[in-house]
Amino acid sequence: MVTIYGVLRSRATRPVWVMEEAGAAYDLVPVLQSYRLPDPTSADAPLNTASLAFLKVNPQGQVPALVDGSFTLTESMATALYLARVYGGDIGPRDAREEAEATQWAFVGATSIEGPGLDILYPYAKGEAQTPEGAAKISAASDALQRPFARIEAHLQGRDWLMGGRFTVADIVLAECVRYTQPHAPALAPFPALSAWIARCQARPAFKTMMERRNAEPA
Repeated sequence: MVTIYGVLRSRATRPVWVMEEAGAAYDLVPVLQSYRLPDPTSADAPLNTASLAFLKVNPQGQVPALVDGSFTLTESMATALYLARVYGGDIGPRDAREEAEATQWAFVGATSIEGPGLDILYPYAKGEAQTPEGAAKISAASDALQRPFARIEAHLQGRDWLMGGRFTVADIVLAECVRYTQPHAPALAPFPALSAWIARCQARPAFKTMMERRNAEPA
């Protein structure tokens, strides 16, 4: 049985979405981020990223982490790609080229989209989007997204999905980075193919199931 450690208000959404798409059995062990707790090391603190029990799973103290039998893996992109390859069936890569392409889109998301995306997400989440500092951060993030978004927009011309003519783990790992940018509609507005693609991804039942569970968690 695959065990995923983390909560859905974290990057654990990436491996969880894969498993929901695959219809594969897994356990999700809730592990809160320690910064969300007033005293994460207290005896009555819930399991969190500073807990000794979790640090035995991931000494780096970050979620998600994955245990599959005797195999332990960390980093959200790595766990999603692994689960798709082993359990994902048609959402996983069919050959070495697709595996490389899925990895490529994971890196595009992680290196070019996630950082600016979080610079958009956090000011909105904290109610700071209309402050001068928040607005400046969002504007700079939107500017930084123009080149990667233009690349994806061009790639999606004549395509519904990123690779293989079907929905795959490549769509999952990239869509979860693009999701961070969605509170600021102007960032996506110039890119109709990208906007249509993220809407298709988020219309999938597995995504909706995952997000319902995420939204039920404490903020």
